Amino acid sequence: MTLRSTLLATGAAVSVLALAACSGDAAATASGTAEDPVRIGVVSAGEAYWDTFAEAAAAEGIEVEIVNFSDYQLPNQGLSDGDLDLNQFQHLQFLAGYNVARGDDLTPIGATAVYPLGLYSTAHASLEEIPDGGQVAIPNDETNQARALLVLQDAGLLTLREGGNSFSTPADVVAEESRVSVTPVDAAQTAIALADVDASIINNDFVGDAGLAEDDAIFTDDPDSAAAEPYINVWVARSADAEDETLARLVDIYHSPEIEAQVLEASGGTGVIKDNDPADLQAILDDIETNLAAE
Repeated sequence: MTLRSTLLATGAAVSVLALAACSGDAAATASGTAEDPVRIGVVSAGEAYWDTFAEAAAAEGIEVEIVNFSDYQLPNQGLSDGDLDLNQFQHLQFLAGYNVARGDDLTPIGATAVYPLGLYSTAHASLEEIPDGGQVAIPNDETNQARALLVLQDAGLLTLREGGNSFSTPADVVAEESRVSVTPVDAAQTAIALADVDASIINNDFVGDAGLAEDDAIFTDDPDSAAAEPYINVWVARSADAEDETLARLVDIYHSPEIEAQVLEASGGTGVIKDNDPADLQAILDDIETNLAAE
């Protein structure tokens, strides 16, 4: 889901113990037996769908161990180090940042969902009501800031230089072609800022802070658009395990109707299930990494 600015705390001690027990050099993919389960790093182990997923995998003879983390950097490091066999917590933009920063080649082997990013207002009931020269608050963290700018461009409220991309900043806003100006604030403050601006881009995690529901958004990005592709959440493996049949089967199990329904319920109905194949996901990742390396 949308990456929180405040990291989850639940299960941190369990994560540390699990990693200490299996730390070491990168290892071959686990066999999926009770003695050697497939270890999957997540940041949402408390969600009901993980129990359903583990039960469904076991019914097909694949034992899994869900390892929860409180730090978003650790599931990728654990995968690189061989402490995990898979992880599932991030979108492609986040994965690209890790790979480029660490010189790694962690690989997406399946998609999960996109969580649309919404524009909210307590002053205006529609996009059309937002006045010329209006002010919009956006998250100031690098990943969500660029996405927020793309959302506002899709909404017709501003124009980004050269069409923008997943690394755009407020400096890329073409003022003379834009109806609004943007004010970057901490993601957790975008809901609070509604009292002082015409509208705010608010991550799903903080919509409730404004006393709003996700369907109160006056605009959201299109989950099937090219602009949303970097924000597809993915299953990730080491590149050497990209063709592993057991891991591929786990991705298929995740997309069973019962589990997909629970994933959507956990998102408050805001998620949109995606089923891009690995080659498509890798092409999107390669493009993001190329752009990032050029920054």
